[in-house]
Amino acid sequence: MEEALIPVVPMSHTAHIRSHRKPRRSASKIAMRAGVAGGILSTVAVAGASGPANAAEPVTQTLELPTLTADLAAQVAESADATELAAANYELQAERDAAAAQAAKEAKADLAVAKKKAEAKKKAEEAARKAAAERAARDAERVTLAASADVSAPSASASASTPSVTAPASGSVGTVIAFLKAQLGDAYVMGATGPNAWDCSSLVQAAFREVGVDLPRVSQDQSMMGTEVSLSNLQPGDILYWGGKGSAYHVGVYIGGGQYLDAANPSKGVVIQDLSGYPASGAVRVL
Repeated sequence: MEEALIPVVPMSHTAHIRSHRKPRRSASKIAMRAGVAGGILSTVAVAGASGPANAAEPVTQTLELPTLTADLAAQVAESADATELAAANYELQAERDAAAAQAAKEAKADLAVAKKKAEAKKKAEEAARKAAAERAARDAERVTLAASADVSAPSASASASTPSVTAPASGSVGTVIAFLKAQLGDAYVMGATGPNAWDCSSLVQAAFREVGVDLPRVSQDQSMMGTEVSLSNLQPGDILYWGGKGSAYHVGVYIGGGQYLDAANPSKGVVIQDLSGYPASGAVRVL
């Protein structure tokens, strides 16, 4: 009888190593894992069952969202309108404030101009009154001088050494004539300006300087000053000139009674003369 052969399965070359062998799971651990898995599956099932109920809420919220969005858009639009209206009101108020400030500024400027005009008008009226008063005083003074000259007019031969007019102690015309008479007898020297020698224009210039009238230095320019007067309407204090107006070669001052005082020439010096003997070409009035 033959013996049965039992096959020999060779072992792995690592089978003898303990760390390479997987430990078998115990029944208790398998049961525990099955319980945990069953719990998880039941939780998933519950969650799955409650899912449809929970899914209904977003549907409701989704349906209400357009309504909320429309209200929000209306609120935003209303807020934008309110903001725009407020901005327009602010701009209008700013324009009104600017216009009011400009109006106030213009009113202030107009008031200043009006005040200046009023002051200028007042000064002009005062100057006119003063000039009228001075003119009246000069006219009265000239009448007095003319009357005195008519009463006591000397002969032409004696006029060079004897004054024919008694000038008033005060007044513009009287002051001019008084100064001129104080120079009677002084020498005539071309280009001299006093105090003891004169030419015709320097004597006239110095006389009127006594009353604050600044005349040019030469006779040509002096004949262009003041207002032209006719020889038939002469008054004491008028400046006489010989030659053309603006090209005069000699000047003197009318003192009334048909006479004038001048620095005549080197042979006569400062004298009083009759107009009839040496008629002037014209006359100007500066006082």
